[in-house]
Amino acid sequence: MTLSTDTPADAPARRPTKNKPSVLFDAPGPRARLRNNIITLVAAVVLLFIAYLIIARLSQQHQFDGKLWKPFTQKVVWTRQILPGLGNTLKAAAVAAVLALVFGLVFGLGRMSEHKWISVPAGAVVEFFRAIPLLIMIFFAMAGPPAIMDAFDRVLPPVSAFLALVIGLTLYNGSVLAEIFRSGINSIPKGQSEAGYSIGLRKAGVMLRILVPQAITAMMPAVISQLVVLLKDTALGYIVAYNDLLDAGLRTVSSNFGNTIPSIIVIAAIYIVINIALGLLATWLEKRSRRSRKSSARTLATGAGAPPAVGMDSAI
Repeated sequence: MTLSTDTPADAPARRPTKNKPSVLFDAPGPRARLRNNIITLVAAVVLLFIAYLIIARLSQQHQFDGKLWKPFTQKVVWTRQILPGLGNTLKAAAVAAVLALVFGLVFGLGRMSEHKWISVPAGAVVEFFRAIPLLIMIFFAMAGPPAIMDAFDRVLPPVSAFLALVIGLTLYNGSVLAEIFRSGINSIPKGQSEAGYSIGLRKAGVMLRILVPQAITAMMPAVISQLVVLLKDTALGYIVAYNDLLDAGLRTVSSNFGNTIPSIIVIAAIYIVINIALGLLATWLEKRSRRSRKSSARTLATGAGAPPAVGMDSAI
């Protein structure tokens, strides 16, 4: 359900103005654009020079010899080592992503509750887990429960590396997602909720039928970006001996063939491809949601001014 904020049909169409200034900065003029282009060119040349030095140094150390890269041309290396590690990485990321999204939605809405007995504990949980380093949470999830039960003379089976990694990823990224959900919902103009109340909806109805569907568009890029961070953080499973992609590359392949640098390059390339794919998915989802009138809304962006008046028309 979307409360329309469109202008009347006879109003002139608004076209975006090129180099339109905002309250944060002025639109650059010809000299500023020339200066920015020069700085960009110089920075690109410096980065290319640094990359050349790195490649030349690696070449001197014979890191580009064919014998070090030959293992990656063998099918058995991919089918028995790299691909199983990639599968474990994606499995941990998928489970943690689903749990983190649920965690973030529940505690994000909990922080927005008008009841203190809900909002205060929800805020404390979010701030607590967001402030703790992820690696500490993974270590505690693995070693904490057995140690606590041992203090009560109880024996608890050791927590698996997979479960410890998923728990840490869920708590940390779920706390960040809770803030993303809260800020996304708060970015919707207040006129939307006021119009919902005016037609007799309760707060839950306004939240679930008006605000959340429209906030999806505003939250989508940040949510996908956080999921990319979650995917990269699965590499911390290497510390707790989880057989993930990084473990397969650095511990298994490099120890068998003595090609640490080539293994790092190949594993990094795989991570880059996956993250680029997630970025393209985010772009596609954002464009698709913005084309849909059911889930698009004007948000309170910086410099946008006061929100437009809510039109109670047939789009309700």
